[in-house]
Amino acid sequence: MDDLDVVMAERRRLIALAYRMLGTLEEAEDAVQETYLRWYRLTEEERGAIGNPQGWLTRVGSRICLDVLKSARARREQYVGEWLPEPVPAGLLGDGSAPDPVDRVTLDDTVSTALLVVLDMMTPAERVAFVLHDVFALPFPEIAEIVGRSPTAVRQLATSARRRVADHRGIVAPPAEHDAVVRAFVAAAAGGNLDALTRLLDASVTLRSDGGGVVSAARNPVVGPTRVARFLLGVLRKRRTWAVAVRVTADGLGLTMTDDGEVRAVVNLRVVGGLVTDVWMVVNPGKLTGWR
Repeated sequence: MDDLDVVMAERRRLIALAYRMLGTLEEAEDAVQETYLRWYRLTEEERGAIGNPQGWLTRVGSRICLDVLKSARARREQYVGEWLPEPVPAGLLGDGSAPDPVDRVTLDDTVSTALLVVLDMMTPAERVAFVLHDVFALPFPEIAEIVGRSPTAVRQLATSARRRVADHRGIVAPPAEHDAVVRAFVAAAAGGNLDALTRLLDASVTLRSDGGGVVSAARNPVVGPTRVARFLLGVLRKRRTWAVAVRVTADGLGLTMTDDGEVRAVVNLRVVGGLVTDVWMVVNPGKLTGWR
């Protein structure tokens, strides 16, 4: 395999890494494209002096993602309505290094909506340190070069990030419980059963809907069992051609709303104590590319 083959073979892994850092496929693909542009701008002598092209691509791609994260706050202020990470089907963004089914489940969890929402609350440096170390197993000295901190500082960043992730995972329902609640949720929603749907919702349930200003969505969170249930059933009443189905997502079971076979919405749920506490509904077409 020559150098060009080695470099191009890294694209899938780089997309997987960038998505976990940035939360959307479009931004991840843009970051990887910029990484390759920087590689090809090098002279032949400069490329020849790089002993580990994979490591170079990872460092450069991570720095690009870090810069994007630092500017994300300003971009989010211009975003119309709620911003949610892009949901992806299970297995879409593995890096190709986890053939074992148990490892596959672990890797899918690192692109779940629930976890990406937690990552989005971190500082850019925390997020980069966590993704590079805990997901992609880069050593702290290498990460230190990327984020411009000492290895000790990077270790502390990763520890802080890991603590937040552990708090999140500690309240998530076991897969069997989660999936049972999702199936009941889908049955109630598809059947238009307001009472059954309301009974599945926690008293503090919050629905966030991301349309990106492209399609109609709730501009603010919808809070409370009755309001959330009425909102969801109202969406389906207005769009009578939409079909609701259970789908396997990176969060476990979730649901899609399709029109003539095309996915119009992906909905993921957080389940705690047998009840739904969070509903994440993405209807922005630009964030449904992985479902086409």
